[in-house]
Amino acid sequence: MTEPSVSRGVDLSSAFDSTMGVLRKVEPHDLAKPTPCASWDVRALINHIISAARWWAAMVSGDPGLEAAEGADYVGGDGAGDFVAAYEESIRVTLGAFGAEGAAERMVTVPFGVFPGAALAQFAANDQFTHGWDLARALGQDTDLAPELAVALLGLAKVSITDALRGPDTEASFGPERVAPDGACAADRLAAYLGREV
Repeated sequence: MTEPSVSRGVDLSSAFDSTMGVLRKVEPHDLAKPTPCASWDVRALINHIISAARWWAAMVSGDPGLEAAEGADYVGGDGAGDFVAAYEESIRVTLGAFGAEGAAERMVTVPFGVFPGAALAQFAANDQFTHGWDLARALGQDTDLAPELAVALLGLAKVSITDALRGPDTEASFGPERVAPDGACAADRLAAYLGREV
Protein backbone atom coordinates (compact mmCIF):
# COMPACT_ATOMS: atom_id res chain seq x y z
CA MET A 1 0.00 0.00 0.00
CA THR A 2 1.29 3.43 -0.78
CA GLU A 3 1.41 5.98 1.99
CA PRO A 4 -1.54 8.37 1.74
CA SER A 5 -0.91 12.06 1.50
CA VAL A 6 -2.13 14.13 4.42
CA SER A 7 -5.76 14.98 3.79
CA ARG A 8 -7.02 18.40 4.76
CA GLY A 9 -9.76 18.12 7.36
CA VAL A 10 -8.79 14.66 8.65
CA ASP A 11 -8.58 15.16 12.40
CA LEU A 12 -8.46 12.33 14.92
CA SER A 13 -9.97 14.41 17.69
CA SER A 14 -12.94 15.32 15.49
CA ALA A 15 -13.48 11.66 14.62
CA PHE A 16 -13.52 10.81 18.31
CA ASP A 17 -15.98 13.64 18.99
CA SER A 18 -18.32 12.40 16.28
CA THR A 19 -18.36 8.85 17.59
CA MET A 20 -18.67 9.96 21.20
CA GLY A 21 -21.78 11.91 20.22
CA VAL A 22 -23.36 8.68 19.00
CA LEU A 23 -22.10 6.56 21.88
CA ARG A 24 -23.71 8.84 24.47
CA LYS A 25 -27.13 7.95 23.02
CA VAL A 26 -26.82 4.18 23.54
CA GLU A 27 -29.38 2.76 25.96
CA PRO A 28 -29.24 -0.67 27.64
CA HIS A 29 -32.02 -2.00 25.37
CA ASP A 30 -29.83 -1.20 22.33
CA LEU A 31 -26.98 -3.52 23.24
CA ALA A 32 -28.24 -6.65 21.49
CA LYS A 33 -29.19 -4.87 18.25
CA PRO A 34 -27.38 -5.97 15.07
CA THR A 35 -24.91 -3.62 13.40
CA PRO A 36 -23.60 -3.19 9.84
CA CYS A 37 -20.61 -5.25 11.02
CA ALA A 38 -22.26 -8.65 10.61
CA SER A 39 -20.28 -10.39 13.34
CA TRP A 40 -20.94 -7.74 16.01
CA ASP A 41 -23.99 -6.56 17.90
CA VAL A 42 -23.99 -3.11 19.52
CA ARG A 43 -22.33 -4.45 22.67
CA ALA A 44 -19.46 -5.99 20.69
CA LEU A 45 -19.14 -2.91 18.51
CA ILE A 46 -18.80 -0.63 21.53
CA ASN A 47 -16.12 -2.88 22.99
CA HIS A 48 -14.30 -2.84 19.66
CA ILE A 49 -14.46 0.95 19.32
CA ILE A 50 -12.94 1.46 22.76
CA SER A 51 -10.32 -1.28 22.41
CA ALA A 52 -9.36 -0.16 18.89
CA ALA A 53 -8.64 3.36 20.11
CA ARG A 54 -6.16 1.91 22.57
CA TRP A 55 -4.68 -0.34 19.87
CA TRP A 56 -3.84 2.69 17.74
CA ALA A 57 -2.23 4.33 20.79
CA ALA A 58 -0.10 1.25 21.40
CA MET A 59 0.96 1.13 17.76
CA VAL A 60 2.09 4.74 17.46
CA SER A 61 3.77 4.82 20.88
CA GLY A 62 5.36 1.39 20.75
CA ASP A 63 3.96 0.77 24.24
CA PRO A 64 1.90 -2.45 24.30
CA GLY A 65 0.81 -1.54 27.82
CA LEU A 66 -1.60 0.99 26.32
CA GLU A 67 -3.63 -1.75 24.63
CA ALA A 68 -6.85 -2.93 26.17
CA ALA A 69 -6.73 -6.27 27.94
CA GLU A 70 -7.75 -9.09 25.64
CA GLY A 71 -11.48 -9.64 25.85
CA ALA A 72 -12.03 -6.42 27.83
CA ASP A 73 -15.73 -5.77 28.36
CA TYR A 74 -16.44 -2.08 28.82
CA VAL A 75 -20.19 -2.57 28.59
CA GLY A 76 -20.47 -5.09 31.40
CA GLY A 77 -22.49 -8.28 31.35
CA ASP A 78 -25.59 -6.47 32.58
CA GLY A 79 -25.02 -3.43 30.38
CA ALA A 80 -24.25 -1.26 33.39
CA GLY A 81 -20.60 -0.64 32.53
CA ASP A 82 -19.65 3.00 32.08
CA PHE A 83 -18.58 2.67 28.47
CA VAL A 84 -18.77 6.44 27.92
CA ALA A 85 -16.16 6.99 30.64
CA ALA A 86 -14.08 4.12 29.22
CA TYR A 87 -14.16 5.73 25.78
CA GLU A 88 -13.23 9.11 27.24
CA GLU A 89 -10.20 7.50 28.84
CA SER A 90 -9.25 5.70 25.62
CA ILE A 91 -9.52 8.99 23.72
CA ARG A 92 -7.27 10.71 26.26
CA VAL A 93 -4.68 7.93 26.00
CA THR A 94 -4.79 7.83 22.21
CA LEU A 95 -4.60 11.58 21.63
CA GLY A 96 -1.73 11.69 24.11
CA ALA A 97 0.14 8.98 22.20
CA PHE A 98 -0.34 10.66 18.82
CA GLY A 99 0.48 14.08 20.27
CA ALA A 100 3.76 12.96 21.86
CA GLU A 101 6.96 14.50 20.58
CA GLY A 102 8.16 12.72 17.45
CA ALA A 103 5.04 10.57 17.10
CA ALA A 104 3.99 12.11 13.77
CA GLU A 105 7.34 11.30 12.15
CA ARG A 106 8.00 7.91 13.77
CA MET A 107 7.79 5.01 11.30
CA VAL A 108 5.47 2.36 12.66
CA THR A 109 4.95 -1.22 11.49
CA VAL A 110 1.34 -2.38 11.59
CA PRO A 111 -0.24 -5.51 10.05
CA PHE A 112 -1.03 -3.66 6.82
CA GLY A 113 2.27 -1.85 6.23
CA VAL A 114 4.82 0.63 7.54
CA PHE A 115 3.69 4.23 7.99
CA PRO A 116 4.63 7.42 9.78
CA GLY A 117 2.56 8.27 12.83
CA ALA A 118 0.80 11.08 10.96
CA ALA A 119 -0.60 8.56 8.48
CA LEU A 120 -1.63 6.23 11.29
CA ALA A 121 -3.59 9.10 12.84
CA GLN A 122 -5.56 9.34 9.59
CA PHE A 123 -6.25 5.60 9.59
CA ALA A 124 -7.31 5.78 13.23
CA ALA A 125 -9.65 8.68 12.43
CA ASN A 126 -11.23 6.67 9.62
CA ASP A 127 -11.60 3.63 11.86
CA GLN A 128 -13.20 5.50 14.75
CA PHE A 129 -15.47 7.64 12.58
CA THR A 130 -16.72 4.73 10.48
CA HIS A 131 -17.51 2.61 13.51
CA GLY A 132 -19.40 5.60 14.87
CA TRP A 133 -21.42 5.46 11.64
CA ASP A 134 -21.98 1.73 12.23
CA LEU A 135 -23.28 2.51 15.69
CA ALA A 136 -25.57 5.30 14.47
CA ARG A 137 -27.01 3.01 11.80
CA ALA A 138 -27.56 0.22 14.34
CA LEU A 139 -29.44 2.63 16.62
CA GLY A 140 -31.55 4.06 13.80
CA GLN A 141 -29.97 7.50 14.26
CA ASP A 142 -29.11 10.08 11.63
CA THR A 143 -25.90 8.99 9.89
CA ASP A 144 -25.05 12.39 8.42
CA LEU A 145 -22.11 12.71 10.78
CA ALA A 146 -19.49 15.51 10.63
CA PRO A 147 -19.93 16.22 6.90
CA GLU A 148 -16.60 17.97 6.31
CA LEU A 149 -14.67 15.26 8.12
CA ALA A 150 -16.58 12.58 6.23
CA VAL A 151 -15.62 14.18 2.89
CA ALA A 152 -11.96 14.27 3.91
CA LEU A 153 -12.02 10.67 5.12
CA LEU A 154 -13.65 9.51 1.89
CA GLY A 155 -10.85 11.18 -0.06
CA LEU A 156 -8.29 9.46 2.14
CA ALA A 157 -10.02 6.09 1.79
CA LYS A 158 -10.00 6.32 -1.99
CA VAL A 159 -6.21 6.58 -2.06
CA SER A 160 -5.41 4.18 0.76
CA ILE A 161 -7.91 1.30 0.68
CA THR A 162 -6.71 -1.28 -1.81
CA ASP A 163 -8.42 -4.44 -3.04
CA ALA A 164 -5.97 -6.43 -0.94
CA LEU A 165 -7.67 -5.07 2.18
CA ARG A 166 -11.17 -6.10 1.03
CA GLY A 167 -12.90 -9.40 1.57
CA PRO A 168 -15.54 -11.25 3.62
CA ASP A 169 -16.52 -10.09 7.11
CA THR A 170 -14.09 -11.34 9.81
CA GLU A 171 -11.49 -12.14 7.10
CA ALA A 172 -10.63 -8.65 5.83
CA SER A 173 -10.58 -5.09 7.10
CA PHE A 174 -13.13 -3.90 4.54
CA GLY A 175 -15.88 -5.44 2.46
CA PRO A 176 -16.30 -5.00 -1.29
CA GLU A 177 -17.15 -1.44 -2.32
CA ARG A 178 -20.89 -0.77 -2.50
CA VAL A 179 -22.84 1.94 -4.27
CA ALA A 180 -24.46 4.58 -2.07
CA PRO A 181 -27.92 5.82 -3.08
CA ASP A 182 -28.21 9.05 -5.06
CA GLY A 183 -28.06 12.03 -2.74
CA ALA A 184 -26.40 10.08 0.08
CA CYS A 185 -24.54 12.15 2.65
CA ALA A 186 -20.73 12.01 2.79
CA ALA A 187 -20.69 9.65 5.78
CA ASP A 188 -23.01 7.24 3.97
CA ARG A 189 -20.82 7.41 0.85
CA LEU A 190 -17.76 6.65 2.98
CA ALA A 191 -19.53 3.71 4.60
CA ALA A 192 -20.54 2.33 1.20
CA TYR A 193 -17.00 2.72 -0.12
CA LEU A 194 -15.75 0.73 2.88
CA GLY A 195 -18.21 -2.07 2.19
CA ARG A 196 -21.27 -1.19 4.24
CA GLU A 197 -24.80 -1.60 2.94
CA VAL A 198 -26.27 1.93 2.89
